[in-house]
Amino acid sequence: MPQTPASPDGEATVRLPHQPLPGYYASNDLEARESFLRKTFDDTAVDYNRLERILGLGTGSNYRRVALERAGLKSGMQVVDVGMGTGLVSQEILNITKEPTRLIGVDPSPGMMAQATLPASVECRLGRAESIPVPDASVDFLVMGYALRHIADFSAACTEFRRVLKPGGRLLILEITRPQSRWATLLLKAYMRGAVPLVARFVSKAPATPMLWRYYWDTIATCIAPPQVLGALAAGGLHDAKRHVELGIFSEYTARG
Repeated sequence: MPQTPASPDGEATVRLPHQPLPGYYASNDLEARESFLRKTFDDTAVDYNRLERILGLGTGSNYRRVALERAGLKSGMQVVDVGMGTGLVSQEILNITKEPTRLIGVDPSPGMMAQATLPASVECRLGRAESIPVPDASVDFLVMGYALRHIADFSAACTEFRRVLKPGGRLLILEITRPQSRWATLLLKAYMRGAVPLVARFVSKAPATPMLWRYYWDTIATCIAPPQVLGALAAGGLHDAKRHVELGIFSEYTARG
């Protein structure tokens, strides 16, 4: 699908990237939301990689690698993986660059990072997209995989991306976007809010894992629209913001520092 440039009509200031979900935490209480996310990701980390392999039908790793290459990742780059989770994107970064000493993973969940099976020379740091623990203008390539919906202040994160990227450095945000078609939306909802939690009930170790996948769909369904994402990137000082879409749902947002 052709890439879409940043639209001047997109919302420039975007804080919480989806409406509050009071079924999971107290409505309009950011502290309750953050506490819910920390506990949920820590508690379910043990199941995450297994479910991803089962439900992605083995295609997830290939797609992540292709998306990274499409965004311009190459050997020799200093790379930061924001929201690294269990290291699924980090592993594909290393498959391309072969340079673990040039990769830093950042995540607010110690439980998720503890499940990452990466070389010891990959540095994993506790941190958030709104406050990335690396120096100014020190990063050639920054990626954030499927974490946009969990940020508390997306505009602040965009400004932070600009801070840490070198001039001309590359940004890639991977995200699942609600399909434009009503029928495709219903099918994806049935899969993510119905089939995935059902499978999770039988294969997961953590009781909260089925709930996590229902929450995933609810955040996808209420997430800000692509023009707002592009507008926030541009407002944060990033250049040449574009969106590439695969299969109608996999959004790849790219920009430069």
